[in-house]
Amino acid sequence: MGGKRYRLPPLNFISGFEAAARNLSFTKAADELFITQSAVSKQIKALEAHLGVALFERRTRELALTAEGQQLYRTAAELLDWLQEETDKLKSGGKVQQLAVTASPGFTSLWLIPRLNRFRTKHPDIDVRISATVEILKLERKRLDIAIRYCRPEAAPKGAIRLFDYGAFPVCSPALAHDRSKPLAKPEDLAAHVLLHDTYVAAQKAYVDWDSWFAAAGLADLQPAGALYFNQYDQMIQAAIQGQGVALGINTLVHELLHEGLLVAPFATTVADTRACFVVTSPLAAGKPHVRAFVRWLLDEAKRDAKKGPQSLHRAGP
Repeated sequence: MGGKRYRLPPLNFISGFEAAARNLSFTKAADELFITQSAVSKQIKALEAHLGVALFERRTRELALTAEGQQLYRTAAELLDWLQEETDKLKSGGKVQQLAVTASPGFTSLWLIPRLNRFRTKHPDIDVRISATVEILKLERKRLDIAIRYCRPEAAPKGAIRLFDYGAFPVCSPALAHDRSKPLAKPEDLAAHVLLHDTYVAAQKAYVDWDSWFAAAGLADLQPAGALYFNQYDQMIQAAIQGQGVALGINTLVHELLHEGLLVAPFATTVADTRACFVVTSPLAAGKPHVRAFVRWLLDEAKRDAKKGPQSLHRAGP
């Protein structure tokens, strides 16, 4: 094979830059790397000379990244994270397997994390790394093994496995449901309550929203007493648990909370979603035993939920 030469700066220049960019301070970077502030400054200057661009704006009392610095920082952080993961694997002698999963913050917080200990109990030799984000990440590029994605069936990637369907219905705290001063005996009673909204998904028309539910319940003109808005679904559900209003619960995501009695669903009307939840596996990871084990566990957990009975668990009365 022919030789290949990489025209890269020394790795210590990259690690010094990453620390300085993350902290926006040469002094803090120096403390972190156990070298002097002068040494960090020299590394950065040498790196800038190597690249022919300025990476930092050196202001009087602060440091800021240039556009080129921001671009390099993203790449450097990913590179160093990847090198750390690979060296950790080698040092473990293959005894510990790492699994990288991406899912939305709401799914991660409300569904995945409460169940994750059951997977760890079965597979203590597998370390799970979770990237909770609403971004659709490229699995191979980000070195992710599995993605849990919410989309229309026709938009699901080839080979995706359907985990479960979504539907939505109102949920609230038991205390709010049993408040005799503002009963929730029928859908029209929502006019006396504060409704909770997820602003991100509403903006994207991703999930069923209150307008859709009101239309299904025959209450298109209903005006609630007030509204609270959240940019993360799990934040909205936490507000519902605390009695701050009524939220639209996505069946699978509030399943455990309903069974635990932290939430109740006062009305039977459920609006089915045209989208569903899918498990997507990176082609590079599909054949790995620990990845297949996690996918099997996800499917088993979905079946476990289904066996518990109706997910809505509507209360019997006021």
